[in-house]
Amino acid sequence: MSARPAPVVAPPFDDWVAARSAALLRFAYLLTGSQSEAEDAVQSALERALARWQHVSRVDDPETYVRRMIVNEHISLWRRWRRRVSPVAVVRESNVVAGGPTDPAEVVASTDVVRRLCAQLPPAQRAAVVLRFYQDLDYREIAALLGCAEATARSHVHRALHALRRELAEEDGDA
Repeated sequence: MSARPAPVVAPPFDDWVAARSAALLRFAYLLTGSQSEAEDAVQSALERALARWQHVSRVDDPETYVRRMIVNEHISLWRRWRRRVSPVAVVRESNVVAGGPTDPAEVVASTDVVRRLCAQLPPAQRAAVVLRFYQDLDYREIAALLGCAEATARSHVHRALHALRRELAEEDGDA
Protein backbone atom coordinates (compact mmCIF):
# COMPACT_ATOMS: atom_id res chain seq x y z
CA MET A 1 0.00 0.00 0.00
CA SER A 2 1.29 3.41 -0.86
CA ALA A 3 1.13 6.17 1.70
CA ARG A 4 -1.04 9.13 0.92
CA PRO A 5 0.55 12.54 1.23
CA ALA A 6 -0.54 14.29 4.38
CA PRO A 7 -2.99 17.12 3.72
CA VAL A 8 -1.60 20.59 4.13
CA VAL A 9 -2.81 21.98 7.41
CA ALA A 10 -2.80 25.75 7.51
CA PRO A 11 -2.61 27.56 10.81
CA PRO A 12 -5.81 29.02 12.18
CA PHE A 13 -6.67 32.39 10.69
CA ASP A 14 -5.93 34.34 13.90
CA ASP A 15 -2.46 32.78 14.21
CA TRP A 16 -1.68 33.41 10.55
CA VAL A 17 -2.76 37.06 10.81
CA ALA A 18 -0.73 37.56 13.99
CA ALA A 19 2.36 36.23 12.20
CA ARG A 20 1.90 38.02 8.85
CA SER A 21 -0.04 41.24 9.53
CA ALA A 22 3.03 43.47 9.98
CA ALA A 23 4.48 42.36 6.62
CA LEU A 24 1.10 42.80 4.92
CA LEU A 25 0.76 46.30 6.36
CA ARG A 26 4.27 47.29 5.19
CA PHE A 27 3.44 45.98 1.73
CA ALA A 28 0.15 47.89 1.66
CA TYR A 29 1.83 51.09 2.87
CA LEU A 30 4.35 50.96 0.04
CA LEU A 31 1.55 50.23 -2.37
CA THR A 32 -0.76 53.04 -1.21
CA GLY A 33 1.66 55.62 0.16
CA SER A 34 -0.70 56.26 3.07
CA GLN A 35 -0.87 54.62 6.47
CA SER A 36 -4.65 54.95 6.72
CA GLU A 37 -5.26 53.64 3.19
CA ALA A 38 -2.86 50.77 3.87
CA GLU A 39 -4.74 49.87 7.03
CA ASP A 40 -8.07 50.04 5.19
CA ALA A 41 -6.81 47.86 2.33
CA VAL A 42 -5.33 45.26 4.68
CA GLN A 43 -8.45 45.24 6.85
CA SER A 44 -10.75 44.75 3.87
CA ALA A 45 -8.54 42.03 2.40
CA LEU A 46 -8.36 40.20 5.73
CA GLU A 47 -12.13 40.40 6.14
CA ARG A 48 -12.57 38.76 2.76
CA ALA A 49 -9.81 36.23 3.49
CA LEU A 50 -11.48 35.23 6.76
CA ALA A 51 -14.76 34.57 4.97
CA ARG A 52 -12.88 32.31 2.51
CA TRP A 53 -10.18 30.97 4.87
CA GLN A 54 -11.03 27.33 4.07
CA HIS A 55 -10.09 28.03 0.44
CA VAL A 56 -7.30 30.58 1.04
CA SER A 57 -5.50 28.37 3.56
CA ARG A 58 -5.27 25.54 1.01
CA VAL A 59 -3.50 27.49 -1.76
CA ASP A 60 0.26 27.07 -2.16
CA ASP A 61 1.05 30.48 -0.71
CA PRO A 62 -1.75 32.13 1.29
CA GLU A 63 0.30 35.31 1.76
CA THR A 64 0.61 35.86 -2.00
CA TYR A 65 -3.12 35.28 -2.31
CA VAL A 66 -3.87 37.88 0.38
CA ARG A 67 -1.40 40.35 -1.16
CA ARG A 68 -3.31 40.07 -4.41
CA MET A 69 -6.49 40.84 -2.45
CA ILE A 70 -4.76 43.93 -1.03
CA VAL A 71 -3.74 45.09 -4.52
CA ASN A 72 -7.32 44.61 -5.74
CA GLU A 73 -8.71 46.51 -2.77
CA HIS A 74 -6.30 49.40 -3.34
CA ILE A 75 -7.22 49.62 -7.01
CA SER A 76 -10.92 49.60 -6.09
CA LEU A 77 -10.42 52.38 -3.54
CA TRP A 78 -8.38 54.38 -6.02
CA ARG A 79 -11.10 54.07 -8.63
CA ARG A 80 -13.67 55.32 -6.13
CA TRP A 81 -11.64 58.28 -4.96
CA ARG A 82 -9.77 58.93 -8.26
CA ARG A 83 -7.87 62.02 -7.37
CA ARG A 84 -6.97 63.47 -4.03
CA VAL A 85 -4.59 66.17 -2.99
CA SER A 86 -1.65 65.16 -0.84
CA PRO A 87 -1.48 67.16 2.40
CA VAL A 88 2.33 67.03 2.28
CA ALA A 89 3.98 70.14 0.88
CA VAL A 90 6.50 69.79 -1.91
CA VAL A 91 9.97 69.32 -0.45
CA ARG A 92 12.99 70.02 -2.63
CA GLU A 93 16.50 68.70 -2.30
CA SER A 94 19.13 71.41 -2.33
CA ASN A 95 22.61 70.34 -1.27
CA VAL A 96 23.04 66.79 -2.46
CA VAL A 97 26.56 65.40 -2.40
CA ALA A 98 27.68 63.24 -5.34
CA GLY A 99 27.12 60.05 -3.30
CA GLY A 100 23.63 61.11 -2.24
CA PRO A 101 22.19 63.14 0.60
CA THR A 102 24.15 62.99 3.85
CA ASP A 103 21.90 65.10 6.05
CA PRO A 104 19.03 63.05 7.54
CA ALA A 105 16.60 65.84 6.64
CA GLU A 106 17.69 65.57 3.01
CA VAL A 107 17.16 61.81 3.08
CA VAL A 108 13.61 62.37 4.37
CA ALA A 109 13.00 65.04 1.75
CA SER A 110 14.21 62.87 -1.12
CA THR A 111 12.17 59.94 0.16
CA ASP A 112 9.11 62.18 0.34
CA VAL A 113 9.65 63.37 -3.23
CA VAL A 114 9.84 59.79 -4.50
CA ARG A 115 6.79 58.76 -2.43
CA ARG A 116 4.80 61.73 -3.71
CA LEU A 117 5.76 61.00 -7.32
CA CYS A 118 4.88 57.32 -6.90
CA ALA A 119 1.50 58.31 -5.48
CA GLN A 120 0.76 60.05 -8.79
CA LEU A 121 1.26 56.83 -10.78
CA PRO A 122 -1.78 54.83 -11.86
CA PRO A 123 -2.48 52.02 -9.35
CA ALA A 124 -1.34 49.16 -11.58
CA GLN A 125 1.97 50.89 -12.35
CA ARG A 126 2.52 51.77 -8.68
CA ALA A 127 1.76 48.19 -7.68
CA ALA A 128 4.16 46.84 -10.31
CA VAL A 129 6.97 49.16 -9.14
CA VAL A 130 6.44 48.23 -5.47
CA LEU A 131 6.37 44.53 -6.30
CA ARG A 132 9.48 44.80 -8.49
CA PHE A 133 11.71 47.04 -6.39
CA TYR A 134 10.45 46.61 -2.82
CA GLN A 135 9.34 42.99 -2.89
CA ASP A 136 12.08 42.08 -5.42
CA LEU A 137 9.69 39.91 -7.44
CA ASP A 138 10.38 38.92 -11.01
CA TYR A 139 8.00 39.88 -13.80
CA ARG A 140 6.33 36.47 -13.86
CA GLU A 141 5.44 36.79 -10.16
CA ILE A 142 4.27 40.38 -10.64
CA ALA A 143 2.05 39.31 -13.53
CA ALA A 144 0.52 36.55 -11.40
CA LEU A 145 -0.20 38.96 -8.53
CA LEU A 146 -1.65 41.65 -10.79
CA GLY A 147 -3.59 39.16 -12.88
CA CYS A 148 -2.07 40.21 -16.18
CA ALA A 149 0.38 38.95 -18.79
CA GLU A 150 4.11 39.08 -18.05
CA ALA A 151 4.56 41.55 -20.91
CA THR A 152 1.94 43.80 -19.33
CA ALA A 153 3.77 43.67 -15.99
CA ARG A 154 7.00 44.69 -17.76
CA SER A 155 5.12 47.49 -19.49
CA HIS A 156 3.71 48.76 -16.18
CA VAL A 157 7.20 48.93 -14.65
CA HIS A 158 8.73 50.49 -17.78
CA ARG A 159 6.03 53.16 -18.05
CA ALA A 160 6.18 53.93 -14.34
CA LEU A 161 9.95 54.39 -14.42
CA HIS A 162 9.66 56.56 -17.51
CA ALA A 163 7.04 58.75 -15.82
CA LEU A 164 9.12 59.01 -12.64
CA ARG A 165 12.25 59.99 -14.59
CA ARG A 166 10.28 62.61 -16.52
CA GLU A 167 8.77 64.07 -13.32
CA LEU A 168 12.15 64.15 -11.56
CA ALA A 169 13.72 65.88 -14.58
CA GLU A 170 10.91 68.47 -14.56
CA GLU A 171 11.39 69.04 -10.83
CA ASP A 172 15.12 69.50 -11.34
CA GLY A 173 14.37 71.97 -14.16
CA ASP A 174 12.00 73.93 -11.90
CA ALA A 175 14.61 74.25 -9.15
